[in-house]
Amino acid sequence: MRQQYLVLGGTGFIGSHLVDELARGGHFVRVLTRPQSARMADRWTNPRVEVVIGDFNSPDVIDQVVRDCDAVFHLVATTLPKSSNEDPIFDVETNVIGTLRLLDAAQRHGVRKVVFASSGGTIYGRTDVSPIPETHPTNPTCSHGISKLAIEKYLRLYHELHGLDYCSLRIANPYGMGQRTEKAQGAVGVLLERVLNGRPFEIWGDGSVVRDYVYVTDVVHALVAAAAERDGAKVFNVGTGRGTSLNELVDIVERVTGRKAQRIYMPGRSFDIQENVLDTKLATEDLGWTAKLSVEEGLHKTLEWGQRLATPLRQRYAAS
Repeated sequence: MRQQYLVLGGTGFIGSHLVDELARGGHFVRVLTRPQSARMADRWTNPRVEVVIGDFNSPDVIDQVVRDCDAVFHLVATTLPKSSNEDPIFDVETNVIGTLRLLDAAQRHGVRKVVFASSGGTIYGRTDVSPIPETHPTNPTCSHGISKLAIEKYLRLYHELHGLDYCSLRIANPYGMGQRTEKAQGAVGVLLERVLNGRPFEIWGDGSVVRDYVYVTDVVHALVAAAAERDGAKVFNVGTGRGTSLNELVDIVERVTGRKAQRIYMPGRSFDIQENVLDTKLATEDLGWTAKLSVEEGLHKTLEWGQRLATPLRQRYAAS
């Protein structure tokens, strides 16, 4: 059945892929984007895609864009994990408060469901098991993770108070086509850009930290699956369930590109978690979703995309 979706953060890395996928499925998609990112919306000529330029933290704007929508994808994040502790007040004001206004508007206008892009990389903090199940205690070590967790709790509260359905996806480390390296969105994009352009890549610590890298189209398929009407669990890990150390990641990039990386090892950082790999069995059981691409396969796709463009990766903002 054709739906009307709102994608908050639709011109971002994951959001742009999600908008494409929903439009291909024949749905109507409304995209909210900031004035600074408005030029990114020029990529859509599909009449089913409507772009609204405005501020996520404006109550009037949120009230406007939520109207007539069946479901909302909340992909907005105003902070990064590594910088969020520098100004936790800003983090809370722009992420948590803004989301509360969104939930108020959603329940007021009869939105069926809110799908939230949470953070599997920061929600859990330091853990004693690997891979990490959704039932593991949550002890974030950065404000970004605390805000994500607070939003998850408010989603549950609005579900209990107002019947607003929701789903939170704790996404691991997404990467792939369209990742913006100038915003330091992830190690994969930065590493690939620097290797291709002969620039050194800084590794904090000895390179043994392990992460769960998941390709962007796999993330998009999980988001779409989460938007469907269904009963059951509300919180899901989204990753591959397989860990890759930073040293291994550099090795893979060298194989894929055929170029040698200039590795510069820096002192380790206190806030870096040694290992973060997500258990995704619940998503497989309840959503019918499983990540399809390995890191090496995903890097080949990302490299193919990059080689089709004439400018350096750091200037490539639009997803293919």
